[in-house]
Amino acid sequence: GLALAGRPREARGQADPSRRPLKIGMVGAGREGGALGALFVKAGHPVLFSSRHPERLKDLVAGLGPLAQAGTVEQAIAFGDVVAIVVPYTAIEGIGKAHASALATKVLVMDVSNPIARRDGDEIVKWVAEQGGAGLASSRLLPGARIVRAFNAIGSGRLAALAHRAGDPVGVPIAGDDPKAIAVAENLIRGIGFEPVLVGGLAMGKHLVPGTPLGGERTPAEIRQIAGSLR
Repeated sequence: GLALAGRPREARGQADPSRRPLKIGMVGAGREGGALGALFVKAGHPVLFSSRHPERLKDLVAGLGPLAQAGTVEQAIAFGDVVAIVVPYTAIEGIGKAHASALATKVLVMDVSNPIARRDGDEIVKWVAEQGGAGLASSRLLPGARIVRAFNAIGSGRLAALAHRAGDPVGVPIAGDDPKAIAVAENLIRGIGFEPVLVGGLAMGKHLVPGTPLGGERTPAEIRQIAGSLR
């Protein structure tokens, strides 16, 4: 990962933000958003789960305890130091139009959304490819946001089982252009029991979708080897 030692020291009295609990706004609380958000809660981060129907999230947050709450997408974005976007890819354009200026203030926008033809339609998949893949497409839809793609290829049903795996941790390939956002993402990912592997800038985000060589459950060493062959 990136060496944190080279960063200027924060002013006295300010903790390094990558080491303290971060407020996380989850935009999207379906299976993937719910599973990922639950891991953040278990790691000690306050999480606000959001969807178009926050009243349907009562059971989810009740089961996770006092660090979890539910609200609207607008509330989640306002709440988070970090915002994770875990929605069908077709929804990202509307989120960008409504909330781009707020998202641009966040230290990290974690892009967990994938363009999937059977759900989002062939047209959006084609458009994403024309932009150079999911990483660069997301940066067009969320202008100004410090985006890191992550958790794009591990199924939601497997996240809890794979977190903090004994022995060799499961690797999570990530792609981003902003060094500070990458450092925050790496710390969050380690904190929930995975090993982040930076595979490159957002242009490499096209490889972070299900069904590609970097998809599925792999060790960090395997991810590095595959990523090297894709560059």
